Amino acid sequence: MRTRSIDGVLLADKAAGMSSHDVVLLVRRVTGEKRVGHAGTLDPFATGLLVLLLGHATRLLPYIDGEPKVYEATIRFGIETDTDDLLGATIRTSALPSDAVVRAAISGLTGMLDQVPPNYSAKRVEGRRAYEAARAGELLTLAPARVRVDEWQVGAWRGADLDVVITCGAGTYIRALARDLGRSTESAAHLVALRRTQSGPFRVDNASSAEVIASGNAPVLGARAALVSRPTQQLENVEVARIVRGLEVDARVAGTHAALVNEKGELVAVAERRNDRWQPRVVLRRG
Repeated sequence: MRTRSIDGVLLADKAAGMSSHDVVLLVRRVTGEKRVGHAGTLDPFATGLLVLLLGHATRLLPYIDGEPKVYEATIRFGIETDTDDLLGATIRTSALPSDAVVRAAISGLTGMLDQVPPNYSAKRVEGRRAYEAARAGELLTLAPARVRVDEWQVGAWRGADLDVVITCGAGTYIRALARDLGRSTESAAHLVALRRTQSGPFRVDNASSAEVIASGNAPVLGARAALVSRPTQQLENVEVARIVRGLEVDARVAGTHAALVNEKGELVAVAERRNDRWQPRVVLRRG
């Protein structure tokens, strides 16, 4: 019987048809670690990178660097669906736009945007999930959310389908971008394929498939990997003793938050700057 928790980061390459929670359940079953969380969900039809934190490392979820996010997407023009993706019912059809019109519209969907989430999303309105209301035949009024789209790379056309690569901030709905691109071109559009290739410092090239995870051979990175983009300060032993008791230590690196490590390079805590001192927020190692 396993008596110690598995603390760290596991990168999964989610297959189409699996929910993000399916991957969490798989990791729990294989590792025996019940504390498993992910740093950003993927729709079941989507594939690609799912960053999972295990054990005590789940406490680092609020501090993990999840930006930028990079997606490979295929947008189909001429049809808008009620879910904004290929699984929904057709609600509107239109003629296809030209490549020039699409490229011009993309400039208006780059930068800081006020994006209305899809009707079939997990957003809540007065305690109700939008997708639950939509399934019951009621469309809630969803408030726009401020999102960031850094870049579109326009690829090849295949009939009505256009391949793009989108770099964006957390919380951006690619389905909604497809919908809005269709409307901006005075056409219609929905998302037919989506693959996440990057989330912050993590890339899908280093992720494990469900088959590899099920075999027990998926590598688990140390908890420090969750904070690889944060400034790092090495602590002396006397400082480690203070941090594990919740006491402040001198700040010797810049930044608002930092990963504090011991002399072995092991993550002790994540801390928040208070003037010229580090105040521990999450302590992972007790010495």
